[in-house]
Amino acid sequence: MLSGEESLYICFEMAVDWLGFGYAAAITLGGFLGYKRKGSVMSLIAGLLFGSIAAYGAFMISNDPAKTFYSLVASGALTVVMGIRYKKSGKMIPSGIMAGLSLLMVLRLLLMGVFAI
Repeated sequence: MLSGEESLYICFEMAVDWLGFGYAAAITLGGFLGYKRKGSVMSLIAGLLFGSIAAYGAFMISNDPAKTFYSLVASGALTVVMGIRYKKSGKMIPSGIMAGLSLLMVLRLLLMGVFAI
């Protein structure tokens, strides 16, 4: 059992995954903006779903940096889906930006996994 001082020390050792939470917020905001501008309910649902998964992944990484699974699922799926949409439409906003952000997040998470071993 940990004493109060030891548990307080361990609590301060955990780093918050601010990039992960920011990425989750960007996904959620993008889904909301797609709904407001174009009336796309599917954009809202996808933004809320993938934003929630990414936020949960950031929470998991904040508790244990080796737990990158949920963040990888969200960012990997968005890289593929938004990359395909960007290739079809050629429009940088929103699909190109989200595909790029998601790819950067995938690379970050893979590097975290490599260096955590």
